[in-house]
Amino acid sequence: MNKSTNNVRKLALDLLIRIGDQGGYSHLLIDQILKNHDLDARDGALLTEIVYGTLQRKLTLEYDLTSFIQTKKKIDKWVQWLLILSFYQMKYLDKVPDHAIIHESVEIAKRKGHKGVANFVNGILRSAQRDGFPDYRAIKDPVERISIETSHPYWLVERWINQYGIDITEQMCETNISHKKMSVRVQPMRVTRDELIENLRMDGLEVSKSSVSSQGIVIEKGNILKHSSFQNALFTIQDESSMLVAELMDLSDGMDVLDPCSAPGGKATHIAEKMKNTGAVYAYDLHEKKVNLVKQKANTLGLSSIHADQSDARELRHKHSDASFDRILVDAPCSGLGVLRSKPDIKYNKNEQDMKNLSLIQLDILNHVQALLKKEGKLIYSTCTVDKQENEEVIKTFLKENQSFRVDPFFFDELPELLKHSVGISEFGVQIFPQDMNSDGFFITKLIKVS
Repeated sequence: MNKSTNNVRKLALDLLIRIGDQGGYSHLLIDQILKNHDLDARDGALLTEIVYGTLQRKLTLEYDLTSFIQTKKKIDKWVQWLLILSFYQMKYLDKVPDHAIIHESVEIAKRKGHKGVANFVNGILRSAQRDGFPDYRAIKDPVERISIETSHPYWLVERWINQYGIDITEQMCETNISHKKMSVRVQPMRVTRDELIENLRMDGLEVSKSSVSSQGIVIEKGNILKHSSFQNALFTIQDESSMLVAELMDLSDGMDVLDPCSAPGGKATHIAEKMKNTGAVYAYDLHEKKVNLVKQKANTLGLSSIHADQSDARELRHKHSDASFDRILVDAPCSGLGVLRSKPDIKYNKNEQDMKNLSLIQLDILNHVQALLKKEGKLIYSTCTVDKQENEEVIKTFLKENQSFRVDPFFFDELPELLKHSVGISEFGVQIFPQDMNSDGFFITKLIKVS
């Protein structure tokens, strides 16, 4: 038995219990474990894969488990996590042989429980190895089938079908459990995109130009975080959908820009880069700790035009005069249902009331900051979610309540080619689905203040 991989699976089990049962955030806890344990690169990658993969497919794996437990047998939560993380490896990790997974899971069960638990785990896993897993096509209800097959809660699948139809919903759910390529944004005052691409290719990475941003690079193969360009802060990691926000802001050198919901600072730094570190970007966040993330990012990228401070976005008229900004970006707090590939635990922790509550906060922020925009200025609204109540409905209500604003008529012409005929376009903006660009789900619109 490999002691190292056994330790990885034990750590994975502990993490899943903390995330799944105690409400911990997956990305934060995984980072913490990787920093605190002396794991080599291979074990670190395996740990990340097992934890994210098991969370990503949790409902599918739980459904699988019910077909092997015939009685109403009550099993401890940790035993259930151990079984489904073992199922995940058996189903989706081709390089790990079943016998090794079974052996190590039984050893963990022995140490954490007792011989009876170990025998139970052994029996379930050997049955799964012998009989295989259920065929989801046998599920008659299409909502339940998509829910189980792609591990999205039933209510969420049903909600998306009501909003977008079954085909878009099924594609979205399938994309949410697929691998997403990393993308990065060059710091153009330090390196050109072509220079960095050439440098990366010379060092064996496979990369391509983003079709969304002139600063964007998509990493096809290789670990860019181990490359010297990362240590030298020649780029920052950013999803292509997120890059599109600043690209659509019509920025010019010397502008005054407000970013009232700024943390962790990806868009604020992109805005500053596009203005060549001229003008001023006022970046705020509700939490001091998060403001520090914006400051760190600006400092790392050498951007002195960013002024970061703590404030509620709905209190900024106490800090700034009306009609003082050329551009305002409201990257609103949202349910995060567009980033489920990066943060899979989100989909199990949300409910419909969350969307309603968030839409009220989003509208409050818009109604407050709109007065800070100059006449003929532009307000960009974005979220990393795919819910109409937080997106189109918020903008529809805002426009009804604020007659001096309208959707910028040139906005749709400025979209990248691959989005110009998207099914996500409405009169209120563009809904980017994860399957559209193999990126995060995002909503973006641009409003102009006409009077």
